[in-house]
Amino acid sequence: MEEKKLYTILVFSENIAGVLNQITAVFTRRQINIESLNVCASSTPGVHKYTITCYCTEEMVNMLKKQIEKRIDVLQARFYTDEEIFMLESSLLKISAPTMMENPEVCRIVRHYGARIVEANPTYAAVEKTGTTEEIISLFEALNKLGVVRQFARSGRICITRGTREQLDEYLAEREREQ
Repeated sequence: MEEKKLYTILVFSENIAGVLNQITAVFTRRQINIESLNVCASSTPGVHKYTITCYCTEEMVNMLKKQIEKRIDVLQARFYTDEEIFMLESSLLKISAPTMMENPEVCRIVRHYGARIVEANPTYAAVEKTGTTEEIISLFEALNKLGVVRQFARSGRICITRGTREQLDEYLAEREREQ
């Protein structure tokens, strides 16, 4: 049996209401859990980019790609392994300021992970960390062991491919030539 691994699926669509619902329905029908989801405008005007991560087999991700591309407003869908993309996440942690002041280990951990304090007051400090999922989870776990974390939030993955060309632009240029 093929082993499941984390795939990142990039979907490009026209900026039309309801497309996200159509895309997530593809995952729901196949009972595949979405690990993270980020939606934003792409570098191509009028086109939105969906970055979706999920654990599945290569056969499953291939099938997901094909089903997503069948949606009328979807321009293109592609999937990647972590080695084929450059990705980051952002996170915010609210930590106890009194405990931070009493325990110098807290500030040492923040510095060690390359995080930064973006706000501090007598009750709490807000810490920001941008990096890989693993770096962010490691920072959270290290601070959580000290009992200082009051809140934690992290974004979905954002990524760009390691290739030299934007495949969507090539696809759109080819489609324009065909018309």
